[in-house]
Amino acid sequence: MSDSPAASVPPLARLVLLAGTHRVAPGLLSWPAWQTLREAAGTPTGCVLTADADHPQLPYLREAGVEVEPVDLAEGPRVIARRLLDRARTGLVVWLAATDDDPGLGPALAQVAAGGEDGEPIPEIELLPGAWDLPGARLLDLVAVMDRLRSPGGCPWDAKQTHESLARYLVEETYELVDAIDSGDRDHMREELGDVLMQVFFHARVAQEDEADPFTIDDVAGGIVEKLISRHPHVFADVEADTPEAVEANWDALKAAEKSGRESALDGIAMSQPALALAAKTLSRTHRAGLVVPVPALPVSLDPDDYTGPDAIGDLLLAITDLASRQGVDAETALRAAALRQGDRVRITEGPNE
Repeated sequence: MSDSPAASVPPLARLVLLAGTHRVAPGLLSWPAWQTLREAAGTPTGCVLTADADHPQLPYLREAGVEVEPVDLAEGPRVIARRLLDRARTGLVVWLAATDDDPGLGPALAQVAAGGEDGEPIPEIELLPGAWDLPGARLLDLVAVMDRLRSPGGCPWDAKQTHESLARYLVEETYELVDAIDSGDRDHMREELGDVLMQVFFHARVAQEDEADPFTIDDVAGGIVEKLISRHPHVFADVEADTPEAVEANWDALKAAEKSGRESALDGIAMSQPALALAAKTLSRTHRAGLVVPVPALPVSLDPDDYTGPDAIGDLLLAITDLASRQGVDAETALRAAALRQGDRVRITEGPNE
């Protein structure tokens, strides 16, 4: 027979650290977790312990017939660690980790176990996840943080913000994300994606407080889920679309059907977007609608064949911007006005709607 300390530890002697996650509803534990809890509660030498008297799992454990004994962490993590190991030498002990992960207890257990302070054999110590986060679970943390910031006792600056006051930050963060994508810096891109995501959650939290027409982040997410499913019948239904071109054509057809109540091909274009993007969107919508609407002609002295490719077009736009600047004209404002005039011409071409 072996003389090692482990040989004198009873077969059932073990300490199970049952960890959970606040992102999973209380009561939804894994089957191994339920088995271990029932085994500990159902044997004379076993027990289930916790330092959190208000642990969200307690009502569900009591309903399942699992009694949990409270432990006061005020005695100090090292004292509690010794007590847990002492009790685990004679049976199965399950430690139900608190929602704050019992600060200091893990290191104390490791120190006491490694030190063999009392010369007694060390029971087996096992970390058992009671539940696992699903992909996207950290979004629940963001919901909780935004709620805390906007609630009484939170951040005064966050609490006073409105959709209108936040709008410019959303635009700024979006441009910063584009810069990060262009830079190829993955860490920077991850950070800026987070900033844009925060703006979406911020607006949803503000909307939740609206007295006349409130909605929540779940309404926002639910709406885009429904839209994505309806716009992808080749994935979620039986429509055939085997190429990107076919997918795009089908997407356009579905959008057209959804927006059938619009009076103009230009309806729905964001007027607040940058002037160059607004002009491009106006011309794109016009062409896709099959409308023939004249645009201002290029100067006779300018040969279009001399300006082919992105570099040449970019240089031409830069030269025009410089010309505007030298004349004291804001190029952005001038182009926006031109795009709006083009929109008027499109609506005239479409004619009156019956």
